[in-house]
Amino acid sequence: MSESNARDADLSALQINREHKGSVPGRWKRWLHLLWLFVPVILYFVYQVTVATVKPSVEVQTARVQIITGSEAAAELVATGYVVAQVKAEVASKGTGRLKKLNVVEGDSVREGQILGELENDDVSANLELARANLKSVRADSVQSILNLNRQRKLFEAGHITEETIESATASYDKAVAEVEAMKASVRAAEVAVENTFIRAPFDGTVLSKQADVGEMVAPFASAVSSKGSVVTLADMKSLQVEADVSESNIDKVKIGQPCEIILDAYPGQKYPGHVAKIVPTADRTRATVLTKVAFNDIDSRVLPEMSARVNFLPLNNENAAESKPAKVVPKSALTMRNEKPVVFRISDGTAEAVPVVVGRQLGEFTEILSGLEPEDQVILSPAGGLSTGEKVEIAK
Repeated sequence: MSESNARDADLSALQINREHKGSVPGRWKRWLHLLWLFVPVILYFVYQVTVATVKPSVEVQTARVQIITGSEAAAELVATGYVVAQVKAEVASKGTGRLKKLNVVEGDSVREGQILGELENDDVSANLELARANLKSVRADSVQSILNLNRQRKLFEAGHITEETIESATASYDKAVAEVEAMKASVRAAEVAVENTFIRAPFDGTVLSKQADVGEMVAPFASAVSSKGSVVTLADMKSLQVEADVSESNIDKVKIGQPCEIILDAYPGQKYPGHVAKIVPTADRTRATVLTKVAFNDIDSRVLPEMSARVNFLPLNNENAAESKPAKVVPKSALTMRNEKPVVFRISDGTAEAVPVVVGRQLGEFTEILSGLEPEDQVILSPAGGLSTGEKVEIAK
């Protein structure tokens, strides 16, 4: 190769290839354009995922869709109330003193007149002994007075004494008789004072609670600051009735003697037959209710005072009540309106789901659901106005 050819080859090697240099940046620009197109989509997706993850759950109260029996479904009215003893007393002492003995505890059955407790009574017992001794003394004086009066009468008949003397003897005898009667009354008063230190059961019943312990001061009406007014609370368990508040607008559906079905919250599977025993002739103006007392037809030892209960007021002719078709119900507070249609929010996989429903009868605190829900579905109570389908929820503890 000549020197000129070699120089030309070296210079051609140093020449810039402009076609190759321009092709690489062109591809990168296309990729960058595509990337900028996908950035908003990626950012929106990240935003949605972040919001769904970070957004706190709504805390809600829930209940289950229930199936109630035929008799419950046939009920004309349902009300709630509490078991209350109609014969109940806080047994106190008539006397004042320190509690010496307490012979009963909670749950004991007692008979009328049984001694429940005893106060210290040494002082009143001493007064009783003194009154009895004084009675013996005045009785002896009265015996002496009658003997003296008899002697004076014989002497008067014999003419040995004057009429004035016989009159004095008669007055002494009358005074002695009066003193005997006065001392008898004193003995009775002392006996009553001693009896007042014994606390007796006023009727057959069961001890519900005790308010005083041995060694504490007991006084009528708790007249002292540190004293107890009552010792025990006693109730006749045979007098238990359910006191239920019935709305004024529904009281016309309740009649004396109307058959009822009582269901205690403690034993939801047990139904106690009952009847309306009394409708209290006054209304509660603050709650617009009328107190109704429902008696048990048959009661057992599991029924206790202050238990909460539900009362189904059955039709007067309820022969076919048990054969009535069972009803599917939810609490009234589970229902809400969306677009002027009844809706119940059901919990599905931790989120709220609005379910349109067809409602039927109003059964006390429950509403019959004809379609839309299935038994044991978990529904939200009192849903918030802004609650929507898909919103995360958390069941309140």
